[in-house]
Amino acid sequence: MKKGLFYLLFLFILSPKQNFAQIEKVIVETYYVSDSLDATDTIGGLLEAGSVTYRVYIDMAPGVKLRKIYGDQNHPLKFSSTEPFFNNRADGLSFAKDFNKTRLQENTVALDSWLTLGQTTRVAAKTYFGVLKSQDVSGSFIGGLNNDGGSAGVADGLLSNSDPLAGIPLTIADGMDTMNTLPTSWADYGFTNDTTGVDSTIFSSAKRGTDFMSYHAALQNSGVMGVNPDSNQVLVAQLTTKGQISFDLNVEVEVPASPDPIIVKYVSSFAPGEMNSDTLKLSPFLQYPASCGCTDPNYLEYNPAFTCANNDSCRNRIVFGCMDMNACNYDPNANFNIQGMCCYPGNCADRDIAAVCPSLNEGRLTETELSIYPDPASDQISVKFTIPIEQTTRCMVYNVVGETVFSKDYGFVSGTITDELNISTFPAGIYMFNLISGGEVKTMKIVKQ
Repeated sequence: MKKGLFYLLFLFILSPKQNFAQIEKVIVETYYVSDSLDATDTIGGLLEAGSVTYRVYIDMAPGVKLRKIYGDQNHPLKFSSTEPFFNNRADGLSFAKDFNKTRLQENTVALDSWLTLGQTTRVAAKTYFGVLKSQDVSGSFIGGLNNDGGSAGVADGLLSNSDPLAGIPLTIADGMDTMNTLPTSWADYGFTNDTTGVDSTIFSSAKRGTDFMSYHAALQNSGVMGVNPDSNQVLVAQLTTKGQISFDLNVEVEVPASPDPIIVKYVSSFAPGEMNSDTLKLSPFLQYPASCGCTDPNYLEYNPAFTCANNDSCRNRIVFGCMDMNACNYDPNANFNIQGMCCYPGNCADRDIAAVCPSLNEGRLTETELSIYPDPASDQISVKFTIPIEQTTRCMVYNVVGETVFSKDYGFVSGTITDELNISTFPAGIYMFNLISGGEVKTMKIVKQ
C-alpha cells in the first residue's frame, strides 16, 4: 500500500499541469502578411512588404477571467523584435479598446501594434473582441473592398493579400466578433507620459522602436473571458513587424471559487527566492519563443519549463526505486530514488522486511557461520563468520531507525574471519548487524547495554 502511495505522490509532483492549470497555453496567430500594395500607403507610414502581423492570445481554463497584463519590480513586461514594430502614423493607438470601427477601414490602421484585454474596437452600441480567424464565423469588415485604398487609392483596397502563411484571408475573417458580457473599469499605467499623455513606447506612432520593457506598467479591467467560453482565448496584443518577435508576459486572472473567486498572478519567470503559491504561479507558456524539450514527465529529462515537445530529448524513462546501496532492497536498475521505499533492518516503513528483502534469509551464510558475542555487550563485540567462496565482503551496523552507525569493508576474502568491533560509543539500545558477501546478506541483532 505504501509503495503505491509513493508512486502516486511522485507522479503528482511531476505532473506538468500542477503549476499552471489555469493558463493552458499562449497562442501566437499569424494574422496577416503585408504585400507590395499595402506598402504603397504613405498616410499610415512605412509598412514594408513582408511585414507580419501577429496576434497573441492567452488560452485559459473555462470560467477563468483575465484581469490584467503587467510588469512589476520582480517580473518585467517585455516585447521585442529584431526589426522595428509598425504603428500607423495617422491613427495608431496604444490600446485596441480605443479604436473606432470606421478607423480600421482606413489605409493600414487595422495592422497597428497595440495591447488589449480582449476588446478590439467599438462602434455605437457594438463592442468587438478578438477571436482566432479559424473560429470567426461573423465575416469581415476590414480589408479588400472594405478598405479605402490608402494614399494610392488602390481600387480593390489594401489588406487583401492571401498569403497562405496567414491562413484565412482578412477579407473573409477579420478575427473580431461581439459578445454579451463586457468588461468595465479599464485602467492603465506605465505607457503614457503622466504630464503630456504621449506614449513613446513601441505601441505609439511617436517613434519607431524594437523593444519595450517595463517594471511598472499594466493594462487592466474588471475581467474578461474569450468570445467562445469553452476555448476561453483572450487577445492581449497585436504586433506588426518584419522581424522575429519575442515577449515575456505576466497576467492576473480571476479563478471561480466558492464563496469568493480567487485572484492569481501568473509570471513568465520567478525572481530569486520565489516559488509557486496559491496566489503566485510560474507559467512558462507566457514566454515566447517557446522553450522546447522533453515534456513527458515519465522521463528523467522532463522539465516543466518546456512548453513544446522535442521527443528526441526524452531518453531515460524513469524507474522508481531505492537507490541507497545500504538498503536491503537496493535496486541497481532504478534511476529515480524514493527514499521512503528503502528498507533497512529495524526501519522498513511498517512493512514485512522478510517480504521486502527475502535475500536476508537466503544464501550460503547459515546461523552457525555467523556469530556475535557477548550478547548483550557493553564495549566490544567479537564477530566470527565463514565465507565458503572467495568474494567481496563487508559489514554494516544499523540503529533501530535504519541509520548506518558503523561499516567496514573486508575486501575479497574467503574462509573463517574473526574481528573485534568497538561499540563503546554506541548509545544503549538494539542494533542490527548485516554481513554482506557477494549478493547475499546475513543479519543478527546486537544489544548494547
